[in-house]
Amino acid sequence: MRAGRILAVLLLAAGVVGSVVSETPIYMRLLYTGLLLLLVSWIWTQSSLQNLRVVREARSLRASVGDIFEEHYEVCNDGRLPCLWLEVKNDSSIPFASGSRLLTRIGGRQRHTYIARTWLTRRGAFELGPTMLTSGDPIGLFSKQRAIPAVESLVVVPMIAELESFVIPAGILTGGEVIRRRAAGITPHASGIREYVTGDPIKRIHWPSSARRGRLMSKEFDQDPQAEVWIFLDAQAGVHAEKEYDIPAEIKDSWLLTRRPEFSLPPSTLEYAISITASLAHFFIKRNRAVGFMTAGQVQSILSAERSHRQEDKILDLLAFLDAKGRYPIGSLSMTQARQLPQGASVILVTPSVDPEFLLAVDVLQRRNMRVMVILLMAESFGGEAGSEKILNTLTERGAPVCPVYCGTDIAGALTGFGNSAGFQEAKQWQTKPFIPST
Repeated sequence: MRAGRILAVLLLAAGVVGSVVSETPIYMRLLYTGLLLLLVSWIWTQSSLQNLRVVREARSLRASVGDIFEEHYEVCNDGRLPCLWLEVKNDSSIPFASGSRLLTRIGGRQRHTYIARTWLTRRGAFELGPTMLTSGDPIGLFSKQRAIPAVESLVVVPMIAELESFVIPAGILTGGEVIRRRAAGITPHASGIREYVTGDPIKRIHWPSSARRGRLMSKEFDQDPQAEVWIFLDAQAGVHAEKEYDIPAEIKDSWLLTRRPEFSLPPSTLEYAISITASLAHFFIKRNRAVGFMTAGQVQSILSAERSHRQEDKILDLLAFLDAKGRYPIGSLSMTQARQLPQGASVILVTPSVDPEFLLAVDVLQRRNMRVMVILLMAESFGGEAGSEKILNTLTERGAPVCPVYCGTDIAGALTGFGNSAGFQEAKQWQTKPFIPST
């Protein structure tokens, strides 16, 4: 571009100066050539983007942190004139988003395609655009830009660590599924049929049996012997800690990657807590356990216990946008919700809190016949406030199962190892004695 502008300036300058100094026709020709060059370049630039369009397509608009997001770009020239150069700039808010290219010689009625790969390092929702197109005349005197707005968004959910094993909560009923007790509501365990009673919901009617017998028959269900699993995530403002994070160089050049590399979470207690919560929810739902979730970040969010994969998607969607802006500590949230939980439910508290008051919540939950487990993020290892070791020792002394997670720890290994550890086997008797927090 710079060379073309210098050429135009030289032609005009030589033509003007030469015409003033001398009446030789060559100088006027230089002047007219310069003016003609400017005019043609300006007209070419104004029409350079009229017939160009860019189509962006992705296989999936949902991914997780650590994935390689692939996006297919198709640049089409619907006009007859060729586009000698085109700059495609991806202005998406995805960190280190790839897709920006400088293309040359796109002929008339032709198209150019390429694939952009981005290593996803942050959860949340990101618009796939806008896409900024820049082109101009062949010698670079003028340039023109056109923005193509985003039409789709990418949702990035937290990273899920695949757990080989973990603590499976005991059933509510002694003997599990061998004992049959009628349930008033609908459970996954159908036991038989009976005659329809006024007030039975339509979804309880067993239509094949009703057709055979000529009268309405309703299904009966046994009480679900499996305990619910409730996960409480601490999102109180000021509780979480984070170290400075040096972004790996390969993340910036992720367009070179063809498969997912190993990814390490940022040294943040919030990111670790969210990934742990997502991993636990995935683990239990995969094993057909009813999972409930509660947190209080920007707003207080409660998801009733369900066992479907739709429940996992709802939990992941909440975690994708969660930020540590809550006003209520984890202890207050769990004690408030304790009245709504069924007896025998398992409660997992995920927190980096060093406030001894949350130990009172563990006591209250245990006295209500809940099975309590604490995933304790060691805040000091993340550059946070000291006191995690004292909380860890107190919980261990009182027989409450607690899994410490340090900065840099492999989440899958820590949680799997905790479930298989001898310390947890000893702590399995925590329900036999009341928990008394130390003063």
